[in-house]
Amino acid sequence: MELKKGDKRIVEIIDNGIDGEGIAKIDNFTIFVPQTVKGEKVNILILKVNKTYAFAKALEILNKSPQRIIEDCKTYKRCGGCSLRFLEYEATLEIKENIVRNCLKKALGKEMKVNKAIGMGNPFYYRNKLQYPLGLNKEGKPVMGVYAKRSHEIIPVEKCQIQNELSEQIAKDVFEYIKDNKISVYNEQNLTGTMRHIVIRIGVITQEIMLILVMNDNNFKKEKEFITYITSKYLQIKTIIKNYNPKNTNVILGTKNETIYGPGYIYDILGDYKFKISPLSFYQTNPVQTEALYEKALEYANLTGAETILDLYCGIGTIGIFASKKAKKVYGIEIIENAIKDAKENTQINNIQNAEFYCGEVENVLPKIIFQNNIKPEVVFVDPPRKGLDTKTINTILNLQPPKIIYISCNPATFARDVAILNEKYEIKEVTPVDMFPFTSHVECVTLLELKR
Repeated sequence: MELKKGDKRIVEIIDNGIDGEGIAKIDNFTIFVPQTVKGEKVNILILKVNKTYAFAKALEILNKSPQRIIEDCKTYKRCGGCSLRFLEYEATLEIKENIVRNCLKKALGKEMKVNKAIGMGNPFYYRNKLQYPLGLNKEGKPVMGVYAKRSHEIIPVEKCQIQNELSEQIAKDVFEYIKDNKISVYNEQNLTGTMRHIVIRIGVITQEIMLILVMNDNNFKKEKEFITYITSKYLQIKTIIKNYNPKNTNVILGTKNETIYGPGYIYDILGDYKFKISPLSFYQTNPVQTEALYEKALEYANLTGAETILDLYCGIGTIGIFASKKAKKVYGIEIIENAIKDAKENTQINNIQNAEFYCGEVENVLPKIIFQNNIKPEVVFVDPPRKGLDTKTINTILNLQPPKIIYISCNPATFARDVAILNEKYEIKEVTPVDMFPFTSHVECVTLLELKR
């Protein structure tokens, strides 16, 4: 049956894809339908047809899933952030477990057992980092909010169900100050205007707040008055930073920072440890679930105190510091210079004597420190970016043959690809998804791999 744009069909949703979207089939031809779930019967409109699949939108849910709920957000369908907002929370966890399971089956060619996902007790207002773009609407008036899905149109947000409520209130007050004082906002069409983004980081336990103003230029009128106004209204603001990003890019933060109030960093507490957070350093967005994830990772590691550990893609040293009190020695590697600087400071803050951190690309630094320190690790933690592990790092790990690898993943597709390669020498003992981003399609997982005997 030939499909074309504009066609209407009635379909059964037979599964959910890697982005949480519903999957239907017409004559074995795949159709992706967002905001639908397995088991539903749906009247759809075809939006785009490719050679092997098509995209559609749901016009009417003819047979609703019992897990479907009344939506509590007016913008989620447009922003694409919380793509599973229409479902009961437990149902979203089942979808995420299935995403991990399907990725592993595709990569390994066989079914793998995947544990029940670790969910949140209260899956709302969990983000400790807010990033709102500023721009102009169609009438040329300043607007702040979130980008519409697959576009750079900014949608104003009345109330986001996953942002920290205090952070969101501060962002709104900053935006009102910008409008009231006629400070120009960024115009993507001609690359002019001063304010590009408002970024807020909050220490959920300490309640310390970092306000970052991402700027296209340095034309910040009434800067001193602004500092007095916002810090007197919100005593939780410990530091304010101007970040310069004049490039025509989708990357939010530039590389140059100027601290205009406070020390230029904040602290938060994770588990038993205190961490310093700088503007450019990576720190997990959901600290409640980060603790759950690290606890599972350390459970898998089952440390005795005699182990040498590698912490690859270590960020500001969180997992390595968590592991340090049960290990003999920890070596961490991270490409971001400021993150390594923070990691070293974090070892001092927490009086950690047995951890060393190195800056550079993992694939280049790892072979060097192995040779220089004659390292034979018993456990390797890897927590790579979404692109997963590179071939050189995988080969280095395979040559090292540590008894255990703990793979922490933020992308089930690249994770499955990597463990399929590691499966040459390693057995996948256990896989546990962790819901770091409730109601979105994102799923992280922690996996124990043991060297085959």
